[in-house]
Amino acid sequence: MWLGVSNGSVDVPLSALWDSSTNPSLYNILWSIRMPRVLLAGLVGASLAIAGAAFQGLLKNPLADPYTLGVSSGASVGAVATIFFGISIPIIGSFTLPIFGMLGALLTLIFVLSFARLVDRSMKMETLILTGVIFSSFLGSCISLMIALTGQELREIMGWLLGSVSMRGWPYVTMIVPFVIVGSIILWLNRRELNAMMYGDERAQSLGVNVKRSKYAILAGGSMLTGAAVAVSGTIGFVGLVVPHMTRILWGADHRHLLTLSFLNGASLLIICDLISRTILAPAELPIGVITAFIGAPVFSYIFYKQRRSRG
Repeated sequence: MWLGVSNGSVDVPLSALWDSSTNPSLYNILWSIRMPRVLLAGLVGASLAIAGAAFQGLLKNPLADPYTLGVSSGASVGAVATIFFGISIPIIGSFTLPIFGMLGALLTLIFVLSFARLVDRSMKMETLILTGVIFSSFLGSCISLMIALTGQELREIMGWLLGSVSMRGWPYVTMIVPFVIVGSIILWLNRRELNAMMYGDERAQSLGVNVKRSKYAILAGGSMLTGAAVAVSGTIGFVGLVVPHMTRILWGADHRHLLTLSFLNGASLLIICDLISRTILAPAELPIGVITAFIGAPVFSYIFYKQRRSRG
């Protein structure tokens, strides 16, 4: 957070955090632009990382994450449809966007898992990933159709789809915070259940775990986090894949630690990626999704290669 707040096209000293009299313009830059941007990047990264850790534990698959399973695409459809149709529910107001993103993510995950099980009862890794790709392609077409029909400026929409936390401000931070808190608590409360389910549903049930209820809770929590993150920042890929995998290598697969550490590491990674995106070609900015893809694609390839080799 210190790096993200203090560095950029204009360097801001930490003294500007509390001293508005010395340089009012720096104080304004820090509290109106930098701080909400850094916090939003941290919350989005944390949400995607902890959701990815939960999905990987639930499905016993290191390649499972909101992006590869098509959940991010489902959340994008929910968010874009909300904007396209001008949906606004009076009771929830500004929370309409993340709620529809969350519903899109949850429905997509249910369809992906159901279709994968229909094709292959054992739900092999390849089947799950290919199903995610199929649904992502279809949902991407739906998004393209809505974009074509809106007539809005293409650059702005493409910037959203590539993922960005630029110029969002405090309203977007307050929009995502409740969903991050609730979704993270749901997953954290099921940390022991995730540990038990790693050894199979029957073993978990023999240990006293209500497998069905836990699965629904984990799917709901992960979808809530993914939907809210995508609704405020667009599609940012590979965070939910890379962070849990690296955290698992360094600190082990115990979800009592893995979920919390993935949350912190995901926040750190996306803050750093956002810092790179706005400084590497300053004053121009790269979409943050481009930076995460450059990091995530090689890691994804390595994990997939390692999985195939281990299977002989």
